[in-house]
Amino acid sequence: MKPDTVDDPDRQPIERAHLNDPTDTSSRVFRYSAAPELTALMRRYWIPVWSVPDGEESVQRVLQYPVCLAVIAQDYARFYGITSGLSRTTLRGKGWAVGVMFTPAAGRLLTHTPVAAFTDRFVDLRDIFGDAGARLTDEVRIAMATSPRAPESHRAAMDLFDDMLRPYASIDDEGRLINQVVAYVEDNSDVLRVEQVRNEFGLSERALQRLVHRRIGLTPKWLIQRRRLQEAAGRLREHAIPLAEMAAMLGYADQPHFVRDFAKVVGMTPAAFAQQYGL
Repeated sequence: MKPDTVDDPDRQPIERAHLNDPTDTSSRVFRYSAAPELTALMRRYWIPVWSVPDGEESVQRVLQYPVCLAVIAQDYARFYGITSGLSRTTLRGKGWAVGVMFTPAAGRLLTHTPVAAFTDRFVDLRDIFGDAGARLTDEVRIAMATSPRAPESHRAAMDLFDDMLRPYASIDDEGRLINQVVAYVEDNSDVLRVEQVRNEFGLSERALQRLVHRRIGLTPKWLIQRRRLQEAAGRLREHAIPLAEMAAMLGYADQPHFVRDFAKVVGMTPAAFAQQYGL
């Protein structure tokens, strides 16, 4: 299987969720699609491999998608809930990680509890998968040890994950519904109000609130705001658009509301972000 990335390691596409400096070439991310039988449970794999010069660090900033993650690296193995704000990971030296981006349905299936228990926190992979998680960690580290950039190493590590995850592949009706709700919000830029989501799926306000809280741990309003902020970051990176015009495009009442929302989550104003991270 070929990775979903480009051949030039110095110029990779940046997803709308990622706020990283486009000039930082210290890491390369290989992305692979999920196996066909696991697409309801997981979106994809991502495998970052980095080499940061001595004495320096590379900070990876992400407006996380509304999904849980599993990550195995050389020195940790973790299950992550959804980060409601901005996620930061600092890379130093040389290293690698193998990550699974699950679907919105997966968190409750894997943890057997409302996903709100994991919002803004992580636990050891063994806390979720027990001895199977410990074995997986050891085997993935062996697979990645000698050639972390090699497709063969990636395939071996992903096969190990696939084998452990297959027993969870059957998604319940509510899981299918939350996958559809999130896809609707993420794929439609004109979805700006919770009422639109309710009408699309024929859900009452309370039913939608409870669904999103059980399966994602946050609120329908957060889903829409997260998509808008991701979209804003992409537009700020690629286009010189007046902020008032961008605020209107994203459905904000006015420019100050947009600036406040963006700065509160990202930690800098839209103008500062565009100046620092624009292509």
